[in-house]
This record gives sequence, structure tokens and C-alpha cells, in this order.
Amino acid sequence: MSSFGDINRINTNILSLQSQLSLNKTNRSLGQSMLKMSTGLRINRAEDDAAGLSIANKTRSRIAGLQQALSNVGDSKSVLDIAESSFDTIMDQLVEMKALATQAANDTLGKTERQFIAKQIAALGNDINEIAAQTVFQDTNLLKGNAGGNTGQISLTFQVGERAQDTITARIDAVNVGMLFNGAGTGNAAGTTQLGATGGSITVTDLASLSGTEAGTLTFATDANGADFRAFISSVDTAIERMADRVNTVGISQRSLSIREVTLSSSISANSSAVSRIMDLDFAKEMSNMIRLQILQQTSTSALAQANIGPQSVLGFLR
Repeated sequence: MSSFGDINRINTNILSLQSQLSLNKTNRSLGQSMLKMSTGLRINRAEDDAAGLSIANKTRSRIAGLQQALSNVGDSKSVLDIAESSFDTIMDQLVEMKALATQAANDTLGKTERQFIAKQIAALGNDINEIAAQTVFQDTNLLKGNAGGNTGQISLTFQVGERAQDTITARIDAVNVGMLFNGAGTGNAAGTTQLGATGGSITVTDLASLSGTEAGTLTFATDANGADFRAFISSVDTAIERMADRVNTVGISQRSLSIREVTLSSSISANSSAVSRIMDLDFAKEMSNMIRLQILQQTSTSALAQANIGPQSVLGFLR
């Protein structure tokens, strides 16, 4: 604010300096408003809102982690879907195997016909082993376990959150003829499990005797009779129950991943909304502010022009 007599001094135009200061402040505010309008952001520099920018950056880092975790969940479900698809195919082989065993158990068939059926069942067993060997994701064999492909299970830890502890562990039991039929019979011999009614009629290679990438083999003696195949039906039922348990285990893990997928999507939405409230510009509000500043700019410019010609009034003293 100018004092009495300031207008009577010409070396220092106080009114002009004050008008310039007001105009500079208005221009600066107008420039900031135009920057906000051009970027769509309420905070463009730390000085705009240091605390808000810090909070927004931290939340944005969390959103990035959540988005990647959501992508991880999709990849994890793909892994389990591959395992489930192979489980379904193997289950189909076992179901066909039971139908053939039931057919061979009927005494209306002769020795030759049973041998034909036995070869079909043995081929189905080999197919099961091949399916397990070919179920691979990113160089990881999903159905051969961890102990030489013969025993145990594979354990997969999925990162399903942005924190280190946000994980889900899925376990997939090894699948092959040896795993499905071992111990399903009534008697044992060296290196084999007996699956028929009489010793040596129908056998499966014991896991303990396997090495390398072997996965067990079903063997049928040429003299296997109806009673042997009737006993074998029970072994097939046991194998089907074991496969059903594996399918159930994978299904539980898939369900957990689906729940986490929904949770992550909700978290991403909520955190994105929080960042938006901090960072994004309210265009209607800022437009009103810009119009106000433009009016102030015009009035300040006019006031400055008037202040600059104010000292000319002293010329009246010289007349």
C-alpha cells in the first residue's frame, strides 16, 4: 500500500512497483493454472503439494505391484489349467481301462481275446506315462515330481500380491502308471506289485525299482484269466480315486487363485481412485479459477498503466 505523498515522487514510482508485484503474482498463478489444465494434474511439482505427491507416489508403486500380481495370477492359472487338462485326459484313459478290464473279466471271452484286451490296457498305461512326460510349462515338467520323475510332487509358489508374503503354494502330485497303481494290489514280489488274483498274472513295476525317467509298466501274463481281471478292476478303481484326488487338489488351488484375482482387481481400482483424488485436476474448478486470474491480469495491467502515468501529475507544479 502506498503512503501519503508517494505520487509526488518521480524517481521511485511506488504505485507502479506495487502494480507490477500484483501483476507478476497473477501471471505466475495463471501460468500454474494453464500448466495444470495442459497436464490434467493438480500436482505437477513437489512444491504444489509435497505431502500429497509423496503419498501418491507410494500408492502408485503399490498399484504397479498389484497389476503385476494380477498378471502373475493369470499365468499361474494357465499352469494349473495345463495340469488339469492332462489330468482329464489321463482320467479318460483310466475310465477306458476300467471298461476294458470289465470286459476281460467276463468268462464269455477266451484266452486270445483277453490277450487282445490286455495289450490295449498296457498301451493305455503307456499313454498315461507319455501324457505325464509331455505336460510341460516353461521347461518345468508338471507331472513327474521332483525325485527323478518317479515319486513325490512338484511345489509351485505363486507371487499373487505386491508384498513378499503374498504367495500361494500349489502342489501337484506326480502322475504315472507306477504312482497310480503301486500298492493298489494285494501282494508284492521283488520289484513289482501284484494286481491280479494270482501271482504274476497282472503286475506293475514298483517305484522303488525304477530309475531315470521310467514311470512304471503294466504287464499281463498270457494266462491271465477272468478272476485276474476282476481283481485288476479294483486296482483301476484305486487309480481313478487317486486321480480324482489330484484333480480336487488342483481345483482348490485354482479356486484360491480366482478369489485372489477378484481381490487384486478390487484393490487396483480402489488405489487408483485414491491416486486420482490426490493427483488429478478438477477441470471445472480450475477453469473457474483461470477465468478469475485472467480478469485479474487485465485489471492489473490497466492499474499498472495508470500507475506509470501517475508521476506526470507533478508537471502541474511547473505551470
